[in-house]
Order: sequence, then C-alpha cells, then structure tokens
Amino acid sequence: MNKKRNNLFKFLNLFIVFNFCVFISGCAHPIVISPLETPERQEDSLSPKKVAYVLTDAERNKQVTTEGGGGDKVTYYPYKDLEKAIRYALRAVYSDVFVIDSIYDTVAITENNISYIFAPEISTNSNSDSAFTWPPTYFSIELSCYVTNATGKPITRIKVLGNGVAEFSEFKKDFGLAGRRAATDISKKLMQEIIANPYLK
Repeated sequence: MNKKRNNLFKFLNLFIVFNFCVFISGCAHPIVISPLETPERQEDSLSPKKVAYVLTDAERNKQVTTEGGGGDKVTYYPYKDLEKAIRYALRAVYSDVFVIDSIYDTVAITENNISYIFAPEISTNSNSDSAFTWPPTYFSIELSCYVTNATGKPITRIKVLGNGVAEFSEFKKDFGLAGRRAATDISKKLMQEIIANPYLK
C-alpha cells in the first residue's frame, strides 16, 4: 500500500512540475497581420510600366513566432499576410502587377512585358508591455525589396520599416491589431519609396 501511495505521490509531483513548466514557458497564439488599409490607386497618375513581385508557396507557408504579452508568444505567416500590402503598394504606382515564383521565370516575364521584378525579404518583431494579456502592443516589420530588370540585372534595393502600436482597450477580437497597423504603415512607405527612387521611374 505504501509503495502504491509513493508511486502516486511521485506521479502527482511530476504532473505538477510538468504543468508548471508549460505555464511559465507561455503559449503561442495565432494572429493575422494583414494591413487594415492600403494605398489608393489613382489611374491618371500611374506609371505605364508593368512589374512583378516574387512570392513562393514556401514563403507563404512560412510561420514565424515572436513575443506577445504575459510571457506568451504569437505566431503568424508574414509573407502570406503581407502580400496584400506589397501588391497594393505596387498597384498604386504601376499600371499592372503580377506575382511570379522566381526572378528566373522568363516565360511569365516575357509574356507580361515586365519591366521590374521586386523580390521581398521580411523580418518581424513584436512585444508587449502587459504582464497579463497576450496580444502584442508593439509590432515592427522590416521589408527589403531587391529589384531587378527583366533580364535579372540588379537595379536597386528598397528598405522600409513599419511600426504599429495597439492598446489593450482596442484589441476586442482583433488581437493582431498592432501587427496590422505595422502592415498598413509598410504598404504606404513602400509606395512612397518606389515613387522617390530614381531607378524605378
């Protein structure tokens, strides 16, 4: 009987320790960081050129985990969520925008008469000043675009940084609000950088 009781105590102790470790390590909560708004397209001021951006299925399926609040973390798909931010920034500048799998997709590049190809690289970060709620209150996105011409020759590089802030009272059901505001910021800044770049006229 004592042996069974000791084994039971050992099991309970292990169970408590395991759950405590899970608790202090925090959880990873899924959020979405797609933009709330994107730049407007003004048909009468567009460049007549056609452009493309590179985005693969592997990039769309890439999941990232960063810090939330209360010791928890958040997970999301930056390339999939930010594709709209990139596409609509380009649509606000150029007459037509295509998505391709590679800068070496010569068939798509030739058939669509593409002038510039944008290859984005995305890095993200998040955190929160709350010890009791998990959604991030601060979010940052760094977007670098390497731009080549139709033959793959490098033209220029664009780099923009977007930031978003959200307070607990604003979250409601939109737990990725800080990230979505950062995505909105990125989309606007990307459009502005393209317009200002003398190599992308």
